[in-house]
Amino acid sequence: MDNTLLVSVSQQLASYDSMDTIANNLANISTPGFKRDSTIFEEYVSQAKPAEGETGPQRISFVWNAGTARDLSSGRIEATKAPYDFAINGRGYFTIQTANGLRYTRDGHFTLDSTGRLVTEEGDAVQGDGGDLTVTPQDGDVYVAQDGTITGKQGQLGKLALVQFDDETKLSKEGSTLYSTTQTSQPVKSSTITQGAIESSNVEPVVEISHMIEIMRAYQAVSNIMQSHDDLKRQAIDKLTNTQS
Repeated sequence: MDNTLLVSVSQQLASYDSMDTIANNLANISTPGFKRDSTIFEEYVSQAKPAEGETGPQRISFVWNAGTARDLSSGRIEATKAPYDFAINGRGYFTIQTANGLRYTRDGHFTLDSTGRLVTEEGDAVQGDGGDLTVTPQDGDVYVAQDGTITGKQGQLGKLALVQFDDETKLSKEGSTLYSTTQTSQPVKSSTITQGAIESSNVEPVVEISHMIEIMRAYQAVSNIMQSHDDLKRQAIDKLTNTQS
């Protein structure tokens, strides 16, 4: 395969990766607390031997997928009036106890399980400063203060364990809006909690679709280049065949 096709293929693979990222963003428009991703590309330069009529090493530029970047901007705060929906205003994550250890999320859509524990939709326990948070029928309606303190008729039930990290970009996505990390968590100091609301995804459909159109146009342009290159090779072969005959 010649260099023109190799460069074109690298650009088309980059387009595939970008489309996958955009598709995942669009699929999570309605996922509370979801943070959009964008694909990062870098230039990979290779040196090739000069072809006929060229002198010195020839510089060939390929596209290399360097990973993804996460947009950490906050989504809109949307009122739900559900008593166990919580939105974080500012930095921070809820702490969740899963079968694989502690995980963290911005998705504050919680509920109570059959034992009264505050849990995620997957059934994982939301953590307070002292562990699992439990609400009994005797507690009646609960109220969550801005600092995360939960109270009922019988007094304080616990306090949501909100944490933050030095480098949020190093949090690893694990699906279901959960993140894992090896960093040491730190208590959140300035953020507040809004009860009866959730943070929406920060994906903007118009922006994602605009990016998708740009990528499709770029992909088509590369396809046209590859087709033109193939046509030139075919014409050259035909001329060479006619000359020899």
